[in-house]
Amino acid sequence: MFDTVVIATDGSDSVKRAVDVALDLASRFDAEVHALSVVDASEVDASPQQLRDELQTALETTADAALATVESRTAEGREITTAVREGRPAVELCEYAREVDADLIATGTRGRHGENRLLLGSVAERVVRTSPVPVLSVRQLETIRDDATGGEEVTTEA
Repeated sequence: MFDTVVIATDGSDSVKRAVDVALDLASRFDAEVHALSVVDASEVDASPQQLRDELQTALETTADAALATVESRTAEGREITTAVREGRPAVELCEYAREVDADLIATGTRGRHGENRLLLGSVAERVVRTSPVPVLSVRQLETIRDDATGGEEVTTEA
């Protein structure tokens, strides 16, 4: 059913569960796995001129680290194709999915800037609306201390 799965990652904590779920799904279907991280060009363009080179480098480093995290979570012996793109994340993600003839895009519901969003992060929302293929959006689980149960840790959806 799924031959090619694209995993969107920005290195945020909220995407870790999406990576795990997507890798499990790809494993079950013996699907080819692609991980994509997009350097948001609008962040660079919106920064002061004297900081742009440093910000560009920092965002590229973050993208590389995000992809390394996906690779480290991949089962031993399983190949994964990684890519970094620059542009608008939702646009680049959908275009990449078209280029590799993906059957599914997996993404977290909130990224680095999405902690204020009520439902989906703006990138995840845009991908869901514009993707040429089905999108698996995975909510992060949040571990909290529940004082009502004597400080026991409880996992809930974030």
